[in-house]
This record gives sequence, structure tokens and C-alpha cells, in this order.
Amino acid sequence: MTWSAAQYLRFEDERTRPVRDLLSALPAVDARVAVDIGCGPGNSTELLAARFPNAAVSGLDSSADMIMAARKRLPLLRFEVTGIEAWIEIDAGRGPEPDVILANAVLQWVPNHAELFPSLLAKLAPAGTLAVQMPDNLDEPAQRLMRELAADGPWRRKLAGAARAREPIAGVDWYYHRLRAHCGKVDVWRTTYYHPLTGGEHAVVEWFKGSGLRPFLEPLNPTERETYLMRYTAAVKSAFPPRPDGAVLLPFPRLFIVATR
Repeated sequence: MTWSAAQYLRFEDERTRPVRDLLSALPAVDARVAVDIGCGPGNSTELLAARFPNAAVSGLDSSADMIMAARKRLPLLRFEVTGIEAWIEIDAGRGPEPDVILANAVLQWVPNHAELFPSLLAKLAPAGTLAVQMPDNLDEPAQRLMRELAADGPWRRKLAGAARAREPIAGVDWYYHRLRAHCGKVDVWRTTYYHPLTGGEHAVVEWFKGSGLRPFLEPLNPTERETYLMRYTAAVKSAFPPRPDGAVLLPFPRLFIVATR
């Protein structure tokens, strides 16, 4: 699946707010090494570097477009194009262990959390911290409408696997108990943000074109994509009636985890 840094950053302030909240909850440590896995265009890496100014900070992402944007934004930091699972395997036992691993809005795209989270914790230095934020919005109308439209149209076969591109995440209890077995302290919480988006239903569609809509749009040809987006926009308009000022409030639940070894 390809990603567009420009599309993602159309709502940079709204997308960056959760990682600000996540980093503010990290313990006060003198981190030497910090890694932003799934760093995207570097907006989260920039905050990570500010939070730990004495650390060697780096970022990785599977998207070359995202890494190009991150390097342009933060030319003094090291970024590489690689996936999270590959990074776990390639870097095992090499170089200094990170004191902080940040995973902002990325692990929902990576399967098998029962093995993934212990593997990430094992890469940390003693007393290191894993900081995770994941969208927890698959049951929200904007996401549900994507799946309903995928199953109800001439593109049914093409989009049969689109919903499986994103990993459904477990509940708070599941993550707490899984991580507590490996950590001295685990904080887990869930927050729903309400983003006021100017532009009505079109703003909601543009938001998700930078994230959740991508696996539903990429398999389609240009004509199918245009028709799908037209139907999706109409459905979103019904689900999110505009306020008198023309804006809509987009509810966006997110799950946060701070796990310290």
C-alpha cells in the first residue's frame, strides 16, 4: 500500500495532537537512543527529538514518500525506508538498544500483536519505554461506511480484502495484561478526539484519503475510484451533518499505551 506524505499532512495539527499527548505521559528519563517506528513524514519524530534533546533520534517507515518528507523536514536526523517487522529482525542484537521506541498511529497496520508487542519490548534497553498510539475507530461511521460500500458495488471482488489491510486492535484489558507480564509499569488509556473540520463531508473524505481509505481506493481503476468516492462522500454527508458554520465534528477514538520495562 502506497502512502502520500502531502495528503497525510493536510491535517497535520489534528494528526499530531495525539502524539503530543502520548509523549507528555512518558517518564522522565535521560534517553540516549530513541526510535520512531512508522515515523511517517517526521511530524512525530520532530516531537520525539524535542522531548529527548540529548538522545540520538532516528525514524523508519516502509513508505519512501514518507521518508523523503521526513528527511526534508529533519535533515540532521537519520531516517531509513524499512518496515517494522523487518527492523525487528535486522537490528536484533546490533547497535545500542533504544531507551524509547515510539509507534504513533502505525501498529494498527501490523498484524499479530500477541507476538509484535513482546518483540518490541525485547528490543528496549533495561528500563526502556514503548510508547504506542493507535486509532481505535473501526466501529465509527466513517470507517463502517468504507466497508459497506466496498461490499455493495461493482468492485466487490476487487475490494474483498480491503478491510483486512488494517489490524483490528484488542481492548484495553488485553494490552494491559499482555504487556504487564513483560514490564514493570504499564499505562493504558483511551481518548476520543473531536476534530472540527472545515469543509463538511468533503473534509472528512480528504482526511481519510490520507489513511483509512487507501486500501479501498488503490485496487480500483480511475473510473471506479471516482464513483466510490462520490458514493462515500454522499454517505458521509448523511452521517456527519454540518454545523451552522459548515464544519463537521469528526469523532476519533484512539488507544494509548506507555509500557516501561
